[in-house]
Amino acid sequence: MKNNILVLSAGRRVELLTSFQQFTSELGANSKVFATDMFPELSPACQVANRAFAVPRVTDDSYLGVILDICAKHNVGLVIPTIDTELLLLAENRYRFDEIGAQVLISDASLIQTCRDKRLTGKWFDCLQIDTPKILDKQSLTFPCFCKPYDGSCSKGAIALSTADDLTPELLNDPKNMFMELVPKTFSEYTIDGYYTNTGKLKCLVPRKRLEVRAGEVSKGVTRKNFVYDYLLERVSVLDGARGCITFQLFVNEDTQSIKGLEVNPRFGGGFPLADAAGAHFTKWAIQEYLLKKDISFMDSWVSNLLMLRYDAKVISNDYLE
Repeated sequence: MKNNILVLSAGRRVELLTSFQQFTSELGANSKVFATDMFPELSPACQVANRAFAVPRVTDDSYLGVILDICAKHNVGLVIPTIDTELLLLAENRYRFDEIGAQVLISDASLIQTCRDKRLTGKWFDCLQIDTPKILDKQSLTFPCFCKPYDGSCSKGAIALSTADDLTPELLNDPKNMFMELVPKTFSEYTIDGYYTNTGKLKCLVPRKRLEVRAGEVSKGVTRKNFVYDYLLERVSVLDGARGCITFQLFVNEDTQSIKGLEVNPRFGGGFPLADAAGAHFTKWAIQEYLLKKDISFMDSWVSNLLMLRYDAKVISNDYLE
């Protein structure tokens, strides 16, 4: 059995990587968790991995071949993508990993395309009977409104426009920008982590209320098993083409119990360590399902009202040379 795990574009995802390391004992004492990055010597996660590999940028023509070569040479049985820009490439080439005995924890390309284009995501939410912020016509905008790239991530390029004076020609004429109603501050942001089997069946769902966000990633959050859990559970219990971690982002008015779907990311989210700490061990289940061929049972006994407060920590390495 190929029993090593490869975390791609590891960057600062130390907690995700160590979560996989925590559960590799089920695979035997010699199982390792590897990581890749463009500059592994400057990646905290690569420093704590069992081994790290330098790879080209994901947009480089050689990227896929380099990853396949690492998997073939180093007994990798499970590959974990972490960034939006690599998802479609890996999904479309999942069969090439299968051919060398490595499995990629990734959803179907069709689902990824829907999630990456927020215009399509809105239509998808409609099919799931989840309300969304109204999409506005560029030629007849009303204010206040919200502008963001349809294929953006980590809140890059997202901006609230209070009045028409805030709308620049650059924003209006950018073909990637979409405009929508501005959701009022009476709504809170929730991110919900879902684990899906390789047949698209939901096995766990953990809502996390975002209390504070820094650089597009939650820095303070708390798990909540409330009406948000019930609302989403009945709508997303089965998703065609979904595999592994799927993160749903919703706006929630806790007083009126009104919910608006924002976006979906078919990968581990930055706040997943909170769900993991609450007992939703997606990393363990991925190892069990894909490498040990075990069935995963539905799990809803995770800890609610668990608070996460993040802070900056350091990783020290004495091997760095200019």
